[in-house]
Amino acid sequence: MFTGLVEHVGTVVSVIEHDSSESGGNGWTITVGDAASILGDCHIGDSIAVNGTCLTATEFDKDTFKVGVAPESLRRTNLGQLQVGSKVNLERAMDAQKRFGGHMVQGHVDATVEIIDVKPEGNSIWFTFKVPDQDKDIMRYIIPKGFITLDGTSLTVCDVDDDANTFSIMMIAHTQENVIMPTKSIGDRVNVEADMLAKYALKSLEGAIKDNQGLEALVKRAVKQ
Repeated sequence: MFTGLVEHVGTVVSVIEHDSSESGGNGWTITVGDAASILGDCHIGDSIAVNGTCLTATEFDKDTFKVGVAPESLRRTNLGQLQVGSKVNLERAMDAQKRFGGHMVQGHVDATVEIIDVKPEGNSIWFTFKVPDQDKDIMRYIIPKGFITLDGTSLTVCDVDDDANTFSIMMIAHTQENVIMPTKSIGDRVNVEADMLAKYALKSLEGAIKDNQGLEALVKRAVKQ
């Protein structure tokens, strides 16, 4: 579990599509450097979010760590587009001693969305994103003033257009200086994880309606409580 508060921006130093080393496990691996600030308490098997994707550390030293990337993660995320030199948002799994300043983030990316507009306003920046048609179901979980996670960054949704499958966020100056989003351009892909509480709420509502033969029965039960 994560908070969506990016701790550090690291740099990809290696991408291997078939890593036959013991820590590679004959799969796709990514090694991230410039990461000393988050590795002081690292252990093999720890979860680290890379661009909002929960991955397992299989090897590390004082400045770098290696993670394995499963085929499903490559399909769902933008990690397959990373190259040596790419910058990535990093966050360790939350612990009991940390203030919970973002929102509950699983690190389970739903899809990637495309940046379609970038517009400065004062010292803030508006970003507008397009959800691809094949993933438009996630629009059900995106509401104005709701939480959303973009490349691992906890943000507040500003505008939503369900007909166009688009939504917008505004990023303040402090956030711009500490995450990778401002380095991206129109057309770039961004990992998105919808608010998990919205997912549970909709699932529960759908189940309740089905079990009670309609919305009217659900409303009557809620009124009685």
